[in-house]
Amino acid sequence: MDREIVGFELDERDDWVARLDCGHNQRVRHRLPFFNRPWVVTDEGRRSKLGSVLACVLCDHRELPAGFSCYKETPVFDQDTVPNGLHKDHATKPGVWGLICVREGQLLYTIDREEPVAVTPLASGVLVPNVRHAVRAETLVRFHVAFYRAASR
Repeated sequence: MDREIVGFELDERDDWVARLDCGHNQRVRHRLPFFNRPWVVTDEGRRSKLGSVLACVLCDHRELPAGFSCYKETPVFDQDTVPNGLHKDHATKPGVWGLICVREGQLLYTIDREEPVAVTPLASGVLVPNVRHAVRAETLVRFHVAFYRAASR
């Protein structure tokens, strides 16, 4: 999944790391012949890449970024009280992840119009920032959604 570069920092091995708008980090080395990124070795080169995109494998795997913490939870909904807005395509804000936590039953979760997957007490649904999704309750269910962001926000 493509994500915007919002900044750079050096890691513990003095390799440059791109900070992505999803909250993940990705190394951006310049080490020939495997990594040809001469722009990474200068301030000007790195500044020129702000706003460009990198593929984020961790977003593809729906992995919550390290250091994110829960800052808000919805009330518990059931099959009769699910807000209509959750049935329609919608997305979390940039930098905001979510976790659908089913307490009882099963909820169908559709991500970016793919085939629905079942969210159960044993299998939570992860909401990736800016990715359209919807839920549908076809059976008895009780669930809530927890929202996560970087601790520094």
